[in-house]
Amino acid sequence: MRRPLQMTLLVLSGIGLLRVSLFTDLYLRYVNEGMRALLIASGALLVLLGVAEAVSYARRRDDDEDTDRDDDEDTDRDDHDGHGHHHSGAPRAAWLLFLPALSLLFYAPPALGAYTASRQPPKAITHEDDFDPLPATSPLPMTLSDFTRRVQQDRTRAIEGRTVRLTGFVTSGKQGDGWTLTRIVISCCAADAQSVKVRIHGTPAPPADSWVAVTGTWHPGGTLGTSSAPAALDARSVEKTDKPVNAYTDALPLTPPR
Repeated sequence: MRRPLQMTLLVLSGIGLLRVSLFTDLYLRYVNEGMRALLIASGALLVLLGVAEAVSYARRRDDDEDTDRDDDEDTDRDDHDGHGHHHSGAPRAAWLLFLPALSLLFYAPPALGAYTASRQPPKAITHEDDFDPLPATSPLPMTLSDFTRRVQQDRTRAIEGRTVRLTGFVTSGKQGDGWTLTRIVISCCAADAQSVKVRIHGTPAPPADSWVAVTGTWHPGGTLGTSSAPAALDARSVEKTDKPVNAYTDALPLTPPR
């Protein structure tokens, strides 16, 4: 690969990483929040390597111009620096590497949402034996995982009759009545994304991918406190809400700074 092309790729890739991780939250579409520092460090390192390579290349070019060489030496130098005519097809293929570099600068991948979630089974909920008493707050803010765990594992049936408030985005239902409230969870990167889902009954489905806060009570079915009980809610109200900062976790929503 020609050295100018190498330098350009290093710098563009580094700037792209810095753009998505340092100045925006677009990096969350690729990896989880804990990897932000590594992305910033990687971007800075790529830029520094590209600049150092450019300085080294410029100095070598200056030295070559100050030295008289015969034709054989010129040919050797051209072959070494990538300016000769005896090249393989590698430089042409290398241009394809510009695509991911440019995408980091000018194009953000679409956010994971209803399209992805509708094609995934629900994420398995971790098992819990002991449950703390539920706070007296009403409606009680809960994550979709905590609500599902209470419905299917809490044999004290503490969730029965309680008014809860769940937040997620809308995935239209294809089976039976109702629609699905969803959160996508990224453990490491977008490739391992999984969906947590709660079925919503009693209200028409808002537009797919819209973020909503749903207030309601558990939708009876099966035996509460066992796996036969559905993770479902009878909605009393559905309110549109902003997409939270921590959109790729199943946590109580954090609001963007004003």
